[in-house]
Amino acid sequence: MTAQIEIIPCKVCGDKSSGVHYGVITCEGCKGFFRRSQSSVVNYQCPRNKNCVVDRVNRNRCQYCRLQKCLRLGMSRDAVKFGRMSKKQREKVEDEVRFHRAQLRAQSDSAPDSSVFDPPTQSTGDQILFSNGYTYSNDVGAYTSYYTGQTQIPPNSLGYDISADFVDSTTTYDPRPGREMDAIDESLMSGGVITLDPSQISELLSRTITDAHMRSIVYTLEDIHELFRKPHDLSRLLFYKNMAHEELWLDCAQKLTAIIQQVIEFAKMVPGFMKLSQDDQIVLLKSGSFELAIVRMSRFMDISHNCVLYGDTMLPQDAFFTSDTAEMKLVSCVFEVAKGIAELKLTETELALYAAIVLLSPDRSGLKGILETGRLNQAILRALRMELDRSHSLPIKGDVTVCDALLTKIPTLREISMLHMDTLGKIKRSAPHLEFPALHKELFSVDS
Repeated sequence: MTAQIEIIPCKVCGDKSSGVHYGVITCEGCKGFFRRSQSSVVNYQCPRNKNCVVDRVNRNRCQYCRLQKCLRLGMSRDAVKFGRMSKKQREKVEDEVRFHRAQLRAQSDSAPDSSVFDPPTQSTGDQILFSNGYTYSNDVGAYTSYYTGQTQIPPNSLGYDISADFVDSTTTYDPRPGREMDAIDESLMSGGVITLDPSQISELLSRTITDAHMRSIVYTLEDIHELFRKPHDLSRLLFYKNMAHEELWLDCAQKLTAIIQQVIEFAKMVPGFMKLSQDDQIVLLKSGSFELAIVRMSRFMDISHNCVLYGDTMLPQDAFFTSDTAEMKLVSCVFEVAKGIAELKLTETELALYAAIVLLSPDRSGLKGILETGRLNQAILRALRMELDRSHSLPIKGDVTVCDALLTKIPTLREISMLHMDTLGKIKRSAPHLEFPALHKELFSVDS
């Protein structure tokens, strides 16, 4: 029976199971975790919103949410006392074993060549972001070897290994809605015959990209609006206004790096992105990450007061004042575009689709997979238009639609990104001793 059960993935994280432990089919890792969690001194806390995804890759990120999932599934020390399974329980497990075997046979028979989330072609470039051997964590100076397969990622860190498939098929989340998504992937990436209705493709893309967005954000819109309503801390405002020029740059760089980590997490779950060559992934992230950060910043804009939620503080534009005119132009442009996007009152789905369009821009310098990226871009654009037709059907002014307004902002985002590189190069030349976060240095290398 144990050998049969092992065909069923771990109910908690989706890894290979090793049998029934504490009443639930789990892997050895989750069995050991639950055993350790029963210590009287354990007091886990969630660093996010108590809704973290628990899968094979993420299971060590949040001990609180992992334990809650164990308990929801029915894991209990008392279950050990019950010994053998009842006839009803055994029949249920046997049914599940048959189901998984049928699934494996179906996958074997269909033998798809690839899926949107297959590991990309390997490359020799950019070891920090994309090497097979290392994973990036919130501690920007820490790199943890991934080769041994034994290293535990700290629960309060986010691991990033672009060359690995971030989203594995698990019992909790599968970003590929069956074979339909595989068919879309093959059609969009290769230009083949699409058997699904275009509206079905758009619906699937909307769902998948929205899910990627929601999984890679820290605060929901409700959380952000709640923070807007809290009284402003004037002491924090004065703190930032009085911050030294170089310190302000470093603080902004650290905040930006945290957003970029979320952007990378999002990108890896966007259909088609992981199917591009690794070199093209690097090109798209290096050229588009700052633009995507601005798109995400729009969620944190309080347009009624022209303030941005910066960390845990509401800051106006003048809090980032410096005497350098180029820097002030950069700050002004970033605020203007972020506020402009916020004023369009996009849903999370619309913002996610827009971010994916900005990410998958086929005209990036150095991009080799132009056709594949272009097909993905156009498919996502159709999905965005369909979403906007539902909730933003009326034009903004004259015959200008919300979609028109969003698309006209893309060239502006490019200009701001170039302005950012120019001002960053200037600050690095004037203060070469400043030590920026490692991921920031890798993405925004002034030499590249």
